[in-house]
Amino acid sequence: METKTHIAIVTVPVYSHLRSILEFAKQLVHQNQNIHVTCINPTFGSSPCNNVKSLFETLPSNIDYIFLPPINLQDLPKDIHPALKVQATIFCSVPLIQDALNTLHSSSKLVAVVADGLITLVLPLAKKLNILAYSYFPSTTMLLSLCLHSTYLDKTISSEYKDLLDKIEIPGCIPINATDLPDPMQDRSSEAYKVFLEGNDRFYLADGIMVNSFLALEEITIRTLQEKECEGVPSIYPIGPFIQNDSCDKHNDFEYLKFLDKQEKKSTLYVSFGSGGTLSHEQIIELALGLELSGQNFLWVLRPPNKHGVIDDLEIGEYNDANDVLFKFLPNGFLERTKEKGLVVPYWAPQVEILGHSSIGGFLCHCGWNSTLESIVHGIPLIAWPLFAEQKMNAALLSDGLRVAIRPKVNDIGVIEREEIGEVVKNLMVGEEGKGIRERMENLKGGAIDALKENGSSTRTLTQLALKWKNLAATKHGHPPDPDI
Repeated sequence: METKTHIAIVTVPVYSHLRSILEFAKQLVHQNQNIHVTCINPTFGSSPCNNVKSLFETLPSNIDYIFLPPINLQDLPKDIHPALKVQATIFCSVPLIQDALNTLHSSSKLVAVVADGLITLVLPLAKKLNILAYSYFPSTTMLLSLCLHSTYLDKTISSEYKDLLDKIEIPGCIPINATDLPDPMQDRSSEAYKVFLEGNDRFYLADGIMVNSFLALEEITIRTLQEKECEGVPSIYPIGPFIQNDSCDKHNDFEYLKFLDKQEKKSTLYVSFGSGGTLSHEQIIELALGLELSGQNFLWVLRPPNKHGVIDDLEIGEYNDANDVLFKFLPNGFLERTKEKGLVVPYWAPQVEILGHSSIGGFLCHCGWNSTLESIVHGIPLIAWPLFAEQKMNAALLSDGLRVAIRPKVNDIGVIEREEIGEVVKNLMVGEEGKGIRERMENLKGGAIDALKENGSSTRTLTQLALKWKNLAATKHGHPPDPDI
């Protein structure tokens, strides 16, 4: 009887990260039936909300999951930034994670632990148990290169990064403006920056880092990091793109589908800012009037304004506000004036399904990596509208590096004005620049499809990694290893 290979996956309480790492887990067990996965999930609040539960309830039988006791965050301010809430949960959950790993390892001999890239604190816990430790990195290889290079930058640059006039050089990447560096790097005196550096240093404890990317997308960056293995950089495994393929009907309202079915092929711009992105009220007004000025068809997923520009993405789908309250944030008469050209959908829409619809010809996107990969897999050109975290870096990669996105200009107070929006939308949907972008995006779509084929680069990489784990499990149980490795 073949030995079961038991892998532990440690997640973080961020919906976009959960989606990505669970897609990885599903692909891993789909390709390798004798691999068994247990997901260990830190939580905060009273209990996991419905959209999180639905992610886990649809997992295959060879993926188990544990929700750790929720961390009490009542001492934190009520309007605290969601990123700080996540960070507090991670720190407080470490002893609980250690107990869970100890229990799993004593009962079934874990072969490896795979931790989300935000929770590198797990890597030394795995080392203590003499288990292989891996990181699952749900963003770009470009960001990973920056993370691995960040301590060097910290030691060699004395000023605030944002004050630099020269672009920042990152191994294997296009040079980027310092203002496009991730949020924690914008203030070097902050606690967030200190935590960022410490977390990045722990990546070097990993036996390998799996990246949700693929060779055709970031080959130079991937090869550069792989060549640095002799310098102590962990093995880099590009195994993506992982996107959520399941269409889940959270609402019985298919108005968006009826609207899209009436539109011509590739004529409609999809507008959405991911599972956690929001705009200021002023920016909502400008976006609405810009869409109207463009004269193009649009489908816009609208959320209420928020001072942080980001909401707790675990609460998506938990809203109870009436739609008319939400629509009050739009300009007077906007819905009536644009009813033939556009549709505004409140709070949430099934993004993968929408991007796969034949009428969608562009995506105004916050540049979160899940949304970006979903766009690439469907060959949809982008308007890059980054909001927070590493999204400005992603926007630089998409617009300046891969040239599959147009990035609108921001004014002196951080607002994208209606005239700029109107021009950029027209340019992408019906302009000459849009044609070139569409062709390049189609090429990337082909690369993504090829990477996931049976003999594709990402499939081969994940298969070899799984075979390594299976052989280690067999050796631990006194069985001969697989000679194919």
